[in-house]
Amino acid sequence: MSSEHTTPDSIEYAIEVNGLGKCYQIYEKPSDRLKQMLMRGRKQYYKEFWALKDVSFKIKKGETVGIIGRNGSGKSTLLQMICGTLNPTGGEVKVNGRVAALLELGAGFNPEFSGVENVYMAASLYGLSKEEVDQRFDAIATFADIGDHIHQPVKTYSSGMYVRLAFAVIAHVDADILVVDEALAVGDAFFTQKCMRFLRKFMEQGTVLFVSHDTGAVINLCKRAVWLNSGRLMRLGSPKVIAEDYLASLYKGSEKNTDSVDSDKVVVIEKTGNTELEDSEIVEPAGNYFADFMVFRFNKDNARAFGEGKAKIIDVKIFDKQKKYANQYSGGEIVTLKITAQVKENIYQPIIGFSFKDRLGQVLFGENTYAAYADKNVGASKNDSLVAEFEFAMPTLPPGDYSVSAAIATGTQQDHEQQHWIHDALVIKSITSSVSTGLVGIPMRKIKLELEK
Repeated sequence: MSSEHTTPDSIEYAIEVNGLGKCYQIYEKPSDRLKQMLMRGRKQYYKEFWALKDVSFKIKKGETVGIIGRNGSGKSTLLQMICGTLNPTGGEVKVNGRVAALLELGAGFNPEFSGVENVYMAASLYGLSKEEVDQRFDAIATFADIGDHIHQPVKTYSSGMYVRLAFAVIAHVDADILVVDEALAVGDAFFTQKCMRFLRKFMEQGTVLFVSHDTGAVINLCKRAVWLNSGRLMRLGSPKVIAEDYLASLYKGSEKNTDSVDSDKVVVIEKTGNTELEDSEIVEPAGNYFADFMVFRFNKDNARAFGEGKAKIIDVKIFDKQKKYANQYSGGEIVTLKITAQVKENIYQPIIGFSFKDRLGQVLFGENTYAAYADKNVGASKNDSLVAEFEFAMPTLPPGDYSVSAAIATGTQQDHEQQHWIHDALVIKSITSSVSTGLVGIPMRKIKLELEK
């Protein structure tokens, strides 16, 4: 078992994790620890707890990989072993390059030291000389932007100030690999955006391990994702697919006591299918106007889905403002998204909603029926059909592929049970666009420029 840090430029992988495991000995009372020492292994007075067990994967240089999982899944343990601050019980980690890490809040700084002293101490741990830190100190202080507080003891800092200074240091130590944990979540919006700009720039050349409960951020930033559960590697692959399966497991509660990567344990209703639809499945145009979007037919057999199954989405369509079913729409056009569900068992307080996503799975916008019907006692009986309609102006979008996910749940916005969540219920292709910036364009009613006299 080992943890190695090397630097050869010829090595293809930045991080190699092979059979990695970390076991802790849990004693019921302090005296048991002494007994264990005296018995020298002839009798066991402890229980084993594997925080991480038999985890293996490789990360190429320049790759950005997200790590997701519930609290206690082993994410922090894995990161600490990659960073070299925790020794593995079994297996090995090979790290090729300089690692800079922003882990849990409170790690790495001496609370009695000032911010200035901690900058020099932390940078020296990354291999920088005093002269190199002198040259970069102004840039670090400017990035942190905590003013005169940088001369005060770190123990007087707020959590946001702490993260500002810690991130400012790792952003200026010429790291090859960045490890960023959930600590960024405590920063304010302006600083978080500054960090995101730095990360995107760093990702052009460097390797990033990004840990977050925000699957949207993982989908947005990462090329691949690792899903950990109870110390084991559940799956490694596309961030969109991993996020969908992780979401299904959260609603189903199936992560508990799950040791297999078998998708049947987290996908309840439909199997994985191909969302690529044939030309024959395109609805015939309702008009002959020039369109921005083409909409493919709802096809339940080509969708990934999960849920308890007391109700099931059976149809999803988009209509124009005349309530005519078409497959071509323009940006700014008023449309109605209609979702139909079939009730399989008696249900109470149904909620139907949708999410409009880009090809990576990032949610661009969405809505559900809960707020509009929260004060009404709505129920449905077996074999009833429920229909939800959402009217909105279709945004303009950059050319590319998009999808609509639809779902029916029961309960409240905060506490509900998913009955059927179907990914990629509709596939939409944007074929022309006037969007120049951003993920979504809002059709302008009027644009005006004149000299004011």
